[in-house]
Formats: sequence, C-alpha cells, structure tokens
Amino acid sequence: MSRDTGTVSVEFRCPRPQDVFSVEILRSIECTAKSCNGDIIQTEYGSTPLTDFNRTFTWNLKASAQQAFQLDFTSTGLRQINPSETCPDKHTYSLQALQATGKVAIGTYCRTGSFHGAQVLKQGSFSVQVPAKQKLQGARFGVSVGEEIKSLAKMKLILPERSSSTELLSPNYPGSFPDDDQMEWEFQTPAKYNATIDFLDHTQPRCLKKSTAVEYHRRGREASVRGLSVTQSTQIQGNFSLTLRNCEMDRARDNTAGLSVHFKVAAVQRSRPVLCEVDLRKEERLSLYIEARPGSECEMKMNFNTKERITLPSKSITQLSFQDCSPEDVRVTARRIIACQQLNRCPKVSLAVPSLPSCLPAPLSNVTWTLLPPPHGAVELLSPSNPLRQSPPGQPCNDSIILQVVEDDGTSLGQFCPEGAIKSIQIHANVSVTASGVGDGVLRTSKLLLHAVFRGEIRERYIFNVAPEKGVQTVLATPGWPEGMKSYSTVSWIISVPAKQEAHLMFTNITQPKCNNRHTNIRVQSLGSLEEMYSRREDEEADSEITISKSFYLNMSNCMPERGHFTVVSQITLHKNKNLLLIAVLSVVAALLLIIFIALGVVCVVIRKKKRQMNHQVSIYNPNGTSFLPGHNGLPKSPEEDDHVYASIEDSLVYTHLLRKGVEMGVYGEADTYRPFTGPTEPPHSQGMASERPEVGVYRPFVPPSHQGPPLPNRPPSQAQCFVKNDLYCTESNSEEEDCGDLTRSAVLGPRMDPEGGD
Repeated sequence: MSRDTGTVSVEFRCPRPQDVFSVEILRSIECTAKSCNGDIIQTEYGSTPLTDFNRTFTWNLKASAQQAFQLDFTSTGLRQINPSETCPDKHTYSLQALQATGKVAIGTYCRTGSFHGAQVLKQGSFSVQVPAKQKLQGARFGVSVGEEIKSLAKMKLILPERSSSTELLSPNYPGSFPDDDQMEWEFQTPAKYNATIDFLDHTQPRCLKKSTAVEYHRRGREASVRGLSVTQSTQIQGNFSLTLRNCEMDRARDNTAGLSVHFKVAAVQRSRPVLCEVDLRKEERLSLYIEARPGSECEMKMNFNTKERITLPSKSITQLSFQDCSPEDVRVTARRIIACQQLNRCPKVSLAVPSLPSCLPAPLSNVTWTLLPPPHGAVELLSPSNPLRQSPPGQPCNDSIILQVVEDDGTSLGQFCPEGAIKSIQIHANVSVTASGVGDGVLRTSKLLLHAVFRGEIRERYIFNVAPEKGVQTVLATPGWPEGMKSYSTVSWIISVPAKQEAHLMFTNITQPKCNNRHTNIRVQSLGSLEEMYSRREDEEADSEITISKSFYLNMSNCMPERGHFTVVSQITLHKNKNLLLIAVLSVVAALLLIIFIALGVVCVVIRKKKRQMNHQVSIYNPNGTSFLPGHNGLPKSPEEDDHVYASIEDSLVYTHLLRKGVEMGVYGEADTYRPFTGPTEPPHSQGMASERPEVGVYRPFVPPSHQGPPLPNRPPSQAQCFVKNDLYCTESNSEEEDCGDLTRSAVLGPRMDPEGGD
C-alpha cells in the first residue's frame, strides 16, 4: 500500500480480493449547541470506485451533552424491517445509539416508508450497506441539532393519507431492549383518519424495580398508561406519541427473557357521523347520561352542538350524532326517581333495565333507581324470581348483574346478586339501587330485576328476610361492611328454618368498637318466643357458634363508638336435625320393645296353658271335715279310691263330683243344692292327746285350728287377662297372677306401678 497526497493506494496479492475483504468508509459529524458541521451525503469515494467489494458507508454523529442529533429522512422516507431481511434495492440502512454500556441497534430500514426523522441522544451512527457490483444511489439526509430528550431515541413517522399499516420493532429486536430505558415513536396522523395500535408479539422481563409499560401522549390531554398484555389504543384521532418503557431487569437468572416488542400502527379512514334519535317521552322520570372517555376520538353532538357529556331529561326527544365512537369510548348510564307521598296510594313498582335505541354507540353501563318513601314510611325490595345473595368485598358475584344498595346519605347496605337466600330487604330511609354489569360492566339484559314496595314505618333500620337452602352456605354482613354500621343503627335478619332441619350459625368476622354510649348487641331469639338463645355485647366474650332447630331472629345494634367500628360477618348452614335422628332411633327401639312385649305375652299364655295341663290347681272340699289344697304329689288315696288318678280336672266335673258325694254322705240333699255345714265345730284331734295323733306315714291335710270347713269356692275366670297401658298387667287368681305378672315385670319393666297410683 502506498499513500499519495489526498489519495490511498491498496495492493492485493490474491486473485479475487472481493471474496475476502469488505470496505467500510467512515466519516464523522459533530454538532455543537446550535449547528452541525455537515450532512449525510451518499457518494462513492476515490477515483476508482470500489464496486467490486461489499461496502458500508458509516457516519459517526455526536451531539453536545444532554442533547440529541437529528436526522431528516423526508427526501426518501424509510421503512423498518427485521434485521434478517433484505431490501429490494439492496441498500440497507442502520441506525445505532452509543451508550456507556455499548452500542444499541435502534433499527434496520429500507428506502421508501413512513419514517421521516430520528433523534438520538448524545452520540450514535448511521450507515448504509451496499453489496458488490451494486452502485451506491445518491441521497442526502440532513443533520441538525435535536431536542433535549430523555429517551434513548425518538422516531418520527408520518402516516400516509390512505388506509395503511406499518410494523415497528423495539431496539435490539429480537434481543432485549436496554435495561431501565425508554424509546419513543411520534406519529402524525392525517386528517379524517384515525390510528390504531396493535401488539403482534412481545416478551417481558422479570423486574426488580419499576415495571414495563406503554404510554400514550396527546397534546393537551393526560397520558394513558397501559400494560403490554392488554388491548392497546384504538381509533386515535390526531397526532400522538407512544413511549415504550422498560424496568430494571433481574439479570441474575440466565433464562430470564428481556423486553422486546413487535407492534403495528394502522391508519383507518374515519367513519361518517351516526345519527341517533332518543325518545324518552314514554319513560316516566327517567334521565339518560352519555359521556365520552377522556382521550378518545369520539365526537358527540347534541342538536348539532359538540358535547363531551350529554344529559337527556325525562319526557324529552333529542337528536344526537356520533362519529368515531367505539363502545370502549362511550359510557351510557340512566337514573329514574320513584317517589310516593301518601302510603295508601303507593303502587308496587317494577325495577327493570330500560330499553334504549340501538343507534347509541354503547349499551347501558348501569341504571339507578332512587326510591323516596312517604314520611314515616319504609322501602321493601323483593326479588321476583331468584332470592338475592350478599356479596361482600372479596366474594364477587358470579352472575352477570350486581345490585348496589345505598342510602341517601351514602351509607352502603352492600352488594347483592341473584341466586341467593335473601327474599326481601326493608330499609327505613330513602334508598338508591344501582344495577350494573359484572366483568366488562355492561348490562346485557332488560328483564325484571326487583319489585319495590312502599311500606309503613318499621322498628329496625334494616330488616332482611332470609330463607337458606340445605347444604348451601349463606353469608350475611352488617350494613356498611367493612366500614361499619352507623351509630345507634339496628338490623334484623329473619331466618326461616324448614321443618326437620336445623341452622348452624357461625360468626366468622366480628369487629367491636369502644363504646361511648350504650353497647353493641348481638341477639338470637326464636320466632314467637321472648327467651334469648344467644346474647353478646362488645365487653363480653361468647361462643362464636350456635345451632338453632327452628326459625329465629338475628338482631344486631350499634352503640355510639368512641373509636373503632362495629362489623359482623355471619355464616348460616342448614343440616338435618340431629334430634329427629335420635327420635327415629328411639321410635325403632320402642317398636322393638313393643314386639318383645307381645312376644312375652304370648309366651306367658303358652306357659300358663302348659302348666294348667300338667298340674291344674283346684279347690277341694273334703266331706270328712278337713279342707286342704292338693300339692304336686296329687290327691291322697283312700281304700275306696285307690285306683282313681286325675291328670287334670275341669271345674264343672270337680263341682259335680263333690255334690254327688255330698248327697251320698248326707251332707247335701239334691245335687246342685247348697246345704249349710253341720259337722263338728272342734278339730278332730288335739295337740295335747298323744293317743289321737295321726299315724306315721299316712297323709293328713293341714287344717288351721278353730276354722270351719270353707264353703264352695267362688273362682274367678280361669284364663289370665293381659293388658298393655303404659305398664303390662297380667291378672290371674292366686298363684297364676304371681307366675305371669312377676315373670313379665322382672324381664321387661321392672317393678310394676299400681294403676291407681300405688307401687
């Protein structure tokens, strides 16, 4: 290589140096606080063009401290591409920023596009790559002093006056955007066109400080900040800027993704105005409110006058127009006032979502009914189909509608939704009910929500009628939860407990104040009874659970708090009544005992029959003047009756036999005729006379001294009669009563109670 003045000579000792070497031509441009010492001019250098080599023309640019240098691409315009792509004319432009941590690739571009300018903080470089055999096309890009920017770079785009779209990439794409830095794109949107931003792909890092976000700025409007994962702005009218903001990333983990964004900006021609007529003449005391979201491009007109907020009074008919108003840009609400002056003339009112014309740009977001009862009156809210469920904070409604009940002083009774256990709510005050949608906040139904009835004055400030379902947990919170009940206010829940079930009441969250006057009180009292089943004040300790087997009142009252507040959250769960199960078990046991009683009675009768057949006990009259009761050895034999053996004797036969013997012996006259006894009045032997003692081995019946022979026995019926009435009675004459009664009582009932009351 040899050098002459102003020229450089290069000598290659290989046949095709263009396959081995490439050429890079550098030039520096510096800017002071007011101007720069040159522009970027694309031209070949040297007397002999190096067209056989791949060439890179680079301009290093430097601005003064805290300022930026500015490039003007208006002559050609640039279009951003992926670094792996190539341009149709083989001219590929690159813009880089130089930071203390190294170089940052702002982007790679081709000629002809929406990029019309760029500002880079402090210093950087701009280059164009041209392949071998490709002639460098002449172009000139102005260089000037930029603004004092705080971002890494600021790119300027002018969208064409037609429907178009441009794809943009974050710096270092597909690598990570610099740590804790930001990048700005400024868009100029043509008249009668709106811009839409749509994220096609992105990655987010793990942040140590701050957070990743996208900021939208418009002159004279507040900035709109959105996350990378949410839907971005649509229908943006006029010029605006978009800033991509990175956080302080966690680089300790190797697999942590950085920040990269691939998004698209599209220009869409604005729509024509939509005319809409709203007629409220049939809606009594209903007012309509329409409001555009701040920062949106929605243009609303009322009677040809541009408005940011429109109020349509009741009984009116109004002409409206909307241009470039998407459902996300507009909020529509309604309010209806329902008042009654005389209680006996207050009709039942239906609270239903009003039907609005479809020409409105958005559906109804919420509707509020303000209910004004007469003096000393109350408002009752009734659910027409499904009872209501209270929805304390942290337990959102699953249904599409939520009802907010608020007193006229702003005190909230709570949020409610369908499919619960609250059948009605009574409020001793003016009250407002607001119905709104869950999720996207849109009311999608026009069905009947509630009935409102004006009632006479009630003793409590609030009364809830609750009908829990078995196995479903019912949550009840005090009015104003979690802020607390109003001073001296009272609330009652009337809990209906079905038959054969019991309610398990549990207080899961209680906050008690320090009272300045009176006391807080929690009471549980069954319906129709004055006795309290549960009571608790703020200065007392009590159980947090109770079980009630019938319908009951749950009453609470607040004091005048000195500090703190009074809140209670209760849970009610229905179960099968355990006492009924015990009763059922006892019933089964009683039935089994009854069967045992019957069985023992039958056994008693059978045993008695068998005993009568084996050894029938009878009364015997002896004509010799001695009466006796035969034992188990049978009747004594005489010489005349030595061959007579009686296994069993019927009563009639016994008496006939005795009568016949009496006639033969002269004791009785005719058979079946009673004769008085005329035998000796003294006993047949004396204890003092040894000669008259009976012979040994001869059976003699025992006759008590000074007793006459008994008359004919007057026997009761021979068969036992058994009755069951509280106790079991077995009645039998003589020893049979003892056999049956004692057996039955000792086996089953124990000591028998006298039916007249004795033991």
